[in-house]
Amino acid sequence: MKCVYCGFPESKVIDSRSADEGNSIRRRRECLKCGRRFTTYEVIEHTPILVVKNDGTRQPFDASKIKSGLIKACEKRPVAIQDIDKIVMEIEKDITNTLEQEITSQKIGEMVMMKLKELDQVAYIRFASVYRQFRDVTTFVDFINEFEKMMKD
Repeated sequence: MKCVYCGFPESKVIDSRSADEGNSIRRRRECLKCGRRFTTYEVIEHTPILVVKNDGTRQPFDASKIKSGLIKACEKRPVAIQDIDKIVMEIEKDITNTLEQEITSQKIGEMVMMKLKELDQVAYIRFASVYRQFRDVTTFVDFINEFEKMMKD
């Protein structure tokens, strides 16, 4: 770290402490040339993740949209809001951990479907009917038959 007083490019850390409720680290440093002390703060850099929609447009990732879709799919189902929040956090974590700056809406939808399948089968089918945009009853019935086969295996 460059000294704020003399501009020397090297310093040593004397003390580190958590700051801003754990969102940053406060470091006391000492310049290796002039010996003066100064304080720096280290924070996590958040790079925005963009969602690539079906029509090619991009918009910032918004976890509240996932939560909204899950709440609609789980309406009148025995699913606790804590379970929905857990799914949202897991998906957000998975997306962040990919270290990619863009993700397709299809990939997010598939992630939601995988989590819903484990949580509640009716909610899974409800979400799939909207996400996969079933055009007619035949497509819907085919999906349910495929789902039943998959659950038996």
